[in-house]
Amino acid sequence: MNYKSNNILITGGAGYIGSHIAENLIKKKAKVIILDNLVTGYKKLINKKSIFIKDDIKNTARVNKILNKFNIDTIIHMAAYLNVSGAEKYRKKYYNNNVVNTLKLVKACKNSKVRNIIYSSTCAVYGSVNGLVNENTRPNPAGYYAFTKYKAEQIIKRYSKKYKYNYATLRYFNVAGASPSNKIGEIEKSHGHLFKNIAIQSLKKRPIINIYGNNYNTKDGTCIRDYMHVSDLSDIHIRSLEYLKKNNRSIILNCGYGKGYSVLDIANILKKINKNTAFKFQNRRKGDVDEICSNTTKLKKILNWKPKFNNIEKILYSAIKWEKKISRN
Repeated sequence: MNYKSNNILITGGAGYIGSHIAENLIKKKAKVIILDNLVTGYKKLINKKSIFIKDDIKNTARVNKILNKFNIDTIIHMAAYLNVSGAEKYRKKYYNNNVVNTLKLVKACKNSKVRNIIYSSTCAVYGSVNGLVNENTRPNPAGYYAFTKYKAEQIIKRYSKKYKYNYATLRYFNVAGASPSNKIGEIEKSHGHLFKNIAIQSLKKRPIINIYGNNYNTKDGTCIRDYMHVSDLSDIHIRSLEYLKKNNRSIILNCGYGKGYSVLDIANILKKINKNTAFKFQNRRKGDVDEICSNTTKLKKILNWKPKFNNIEKILYSAIKWEKKISRN
């Protein structure tokens, strides 16, 4: 595939995952335009070889101008509010940003050259499911965050024929880690991500890990998740774009490794490093499900994909290494 002929808009491209995708696309000589309002994105994560526009996807007319000015053929839609507990607390804010603004973005594609949309969704749309979930598992969003992401999925699907684009809906399992180069990692603290929180605590002499709930229906009472390294997830986006271009058909894919780890499993990795690590059990967060892991059969078959960074300890170590770096700056 000739990436030089691709003009790609990444919404939320100044964020943790978007910045990894931008870096990979630029390495392949694609033209990358980043649209981010910098509410949870960071200028320091923006690739210098990209074109950065500080704006919001809710401005349909301005987004349409951007699409036409740069002859955008692909949108990678990452822009969203991500905090599970925050979604329960601020429902209107989350609905407007994650659902209404996605509709506005899609409508901006009218009379444009956009033929592909890759959407950043979540495994939370499935709710709590025992065992592995595949793409045919019926969605049953457990919390309001998951509900907003699923509504956005439906919008992208509904308008695909009207505006003549194909879509790849990527349902992320839990994303963690920093780039092998240690140039890109997670900065934003408000999302409440486990690996980020552990990495922050790892810099302290006596780390305290908050664990939200110890009475889930799991092996040790804490939530079980399928954690994926951000670099592997970035690679899936690249391969999804190649699939859309080659096959001219839409896909829905789960993005995970197919193996679950409990919160305590991860926290105990830090305890091995620092014996002074303490665990503090808090109330369960509304919207969190007991256990969810990905069936990766379709992902591997359709994209001919193999993970490169699926070692849970190395994923955590990379997050800690990144945290040490940014704490010095």
